[in-house]
Parts: sequence; C-alpha cells; structure tokens
Amino acid sequence: MTETSRTPLSPAAVEAAARAAHRGQTDKAGRPYAEHLQAVAEGVRARGGDEEQIAAAWLHDAVEDDALSVRWLDEAALSRRTKDIVLAVTKRAGEPPEAYARRVLATPGALLVKEADLAHNADPVRLSVLDEATRKRLTEKYARMRALLGLTSG
Repeated sequence: MTETSRTPLSPAAVEAAARAAHRGQTDKAGRPYAEHLQAVAEGVRARGGDEEQIAAAWLHDAVEDDALSVRWLDEAALSRRTKDIVLAVTKRAGEPPEAYARRVLATPGALLVKEADLAHNADPVRLSVLDEATRKRLTEKYARMRALLGLTSG
C-alpha cells in the first residue's frame, strides 16, 4: 500500500502511538518522557509548524530510543515528509554532530522540530534539577548544536 492509498494517522493517533511507544520511560530528570514529546510538539506548533512537523515532533525520539522501529515508521500511515523529518532528527551511533546538523538542515521541515527539541532540552527549569556536571555538559552540547544549525540564542 502506498502512503496515499491509506487514511493518514490522525494527530491524536500519532500522539497516542508516541505516548505508548515511550510508556514507562523517563527523562534525565526522572519525569515521564511523554512530557518532553508534548513540549516539543507544542514548541513546533508555537513556532508555526504544520501538522506534518507536529507529528514528527511527537515521534522525534521514537526510532533513536528504539521505542519504535524504522520498519514501523516506514509502514506507518504518515506522509513521506513526516517520516523524512523523523529520520533526519534521529541521531545515529557514532555520527559526528556536524554530519547530524547537515542532515537536519538538508531535510525540509526538520530544523523547526530540532529547534523545538533543543529549546525544551535546554530549558533552565528542566536542567536545574540535574547535577552540576550533567547540567554543564548538556548546556554545552545543546549550545554547540544550536551553533551548528545556525540557530540564534534563545
């Protein structure tokens, strides 16, 4: 079946799939991982993202975290653009940050999703509950990626 011959997943179905895939997972601060997914999706929406980008935001960590397989993504009733964005923002083992940034920049719609992801990851309130060494490491990591992506501060 081609993507156009199936009814696409509704936004609610994409959200439900993402929440189910990450059920039981927590972030570095011990919060339910679905809170991060929701924040990224809301960040994409607030930045003017469209439904395909919002769907990708819900799924942005699913393949990377092995919560959903590449096969699931390939077979899902999602637009090619949504799938491409999810794959673009999926980090690959051993991949240099520069190569990752180039892929994000080369994929239409992916930069907005990554920008929302970085914004939530670097939220000072979210980082404040981490130990100082982890907070410093992550702050530097996120700032470097923002620079590689050409994103201004904030």
